[in-house]
Amino acid sequence: MNLGLMLLIGGWVFVLIWVPLVVLSQRKTHPKALFTLFFAEMWERFSFYGMRAFLILYMTSELFSKIAQGEADARSYGIYGAFNALLYAAPIIGGMIADKVFGFRRAIITGGLMMAAAQFMLSFNAYTGNKEFLFFIALGLLAIGNGFFKPNISSFLGTFYDRNDKRKDSAFTIFYMGINVGALLAPLTCGYLAREVHWSLGFLLAGLGMLLGLIVFYRNMRKFEDKGNPPDPVYLHKPLFLGLSPNWLIILGALICIPVFSLLIDAEGITNYIMIIAGLLCIGYLLFTSFTAEDRAEGQRLLVFIFLFFFHMLFWVLFEQAGGSLNILTDRFVEKHGIETSQFQAVNPLFIILFAPVFTWIWGLLSKKNMEPRTPIKFFLALIQIALGYYIIVLGTNGAISSGQMIPLAYLIFMYMFHTTGELSLSPVGLSVVTKLSPAKTVGFVMGCWFLSIAFAHKIGGILGQLIAEPKADDSRETILSGFADVYMNWGVWIVLGAAAILLLLSPALKKWMHGVH
Repeated sequence: MNLGLMLLIGGWVFVLIWVPLVVLSQRKTHPKALFTLFFAEMWERFSFYGMRAFLILYMTSELFSKIAQGEADARSYGIYGAFNALLYAAPIIGGMIADKVFGFRRAIITGGLMMAAAQFMLSFNAYTGNKEFLFFIALGLLAIGNGFFKPNISSFLGTFYDRNDKRKDSAFTIFYMGINVGALLAPLTCGYLAREVHWSLGFLLAGLGMLLGLIVFYRNMRKFEDKGNPPDPVYLHKPLFLGLSPNWLIILGALICIPVFSLLIDAEGITNYIMIIAGLLCIGYLLFTSFTAEDRAEGQRLLVFIFLFFFHMLFWVLFEQAGGSLNILTDRFVEKHGIETSQFQAVNPLFIILFAPVFTWIWGLLSKKNMEPRTPIKFFLALIQIALGYYIIVLGTNGAISSGQMIPLAYLIFMYMFHTTGELSLSPVGLSVVTKLSPAKTVGFVMGCWFLSIAFAHKIGGILGQLIAEPKADDSRETILSGFADVYMNWGVWIVLGAAAILLLLSPALKKWMHGVH
């Protein structure tokens, strides 16, 4: 039995022991809906991270195998960035649709069905000949489905807690652990089968994971009581245009958008301009809303959201290199000791599963002593930690250049460890604070804007990958590794540390504008 298969089996055994312990320890503290959403999101993340674990490897070694490696790398980085940008930009519209028309339940089910269909399409394409046209259509469908699903399951969870419920951060941390249980199993399973058996099997398993998440959600909807239903059920099914109700018009519009999204992923340069326009419109709308709000405190809370948006974006620019350039670096230049490259995508979620209860305990203990840091300080700590992680991998890369050897595995593991502790300082509390800072009537839209920051991060992250892959004077091993080290040092260390210093200076004002939100 090889090491990759042992890790696959060990991961499943670990999860089958760990998850029941978490659920049993928290079942009396939180509403039952939390655990339904926990498992639904877990399987959706299994689906997404299963595909993400090997997507860049599939493109560089299979889909674009007929072109030169440097060109294949650059094209793959661009597509990867554009796809993920649209994947996280779509939730802006999906959040609005749920707020105004669909309700959270219908949006989640619609998005899940679309994503499952997209994964099956990718599997079919990989099995039958790797046609670029079908590949881009599937990615477009996947992005649109994520727009319906992603913002609304997080927003839906927030409806089961009051704005300042002390259990809320704990609930989102548990929910975030569910995300990472799926993210742990996905690369160990889908990534391994894709590389060791056939690419199509990895996509197929990702699609089955999404279907399982939908089944969990649908069969437990009674636990939601009256929450998550359409705001106006009569309007939803009322004939509006050509005899079609808003329900069917939205579905039809989503299907029409599939080829548009596919084109934008393929022609990724066009996506840059669209992202800039979308970002300016969203930030402009939030600024207008904040300055014209009748409730001054509500307006200032939105200003805090806007500031956090940019620091959140910078964090994910560097963090999400994990599925892009760091995946390529690992595949070609890290001493892997027989482990399949895509399986290293499980290191981060494994650390989260282990450290999330520790962080929950720490925040709870500090809260009881009135010493818990505010959200801006937690974001500051996250930036410091991701900079430390990149400094470690730069040290390893420079060492490999000077020695002529592969990068020792320990550098990669310690980098992921600090990235994970940074993520735990930022992401789950970020999801929680968005639901606290948002006006109640627009929480879905604001959550969609929050995911837009990740969309920008992916697009910029794709550009960073292209900087690494850009043509050099020579293509020697040392030159290629220097490209990784230079980009990681400049962006991952110096720029991040500068942003952290600015955030630290702004934190007193942001704390004041939060008006008691913790």
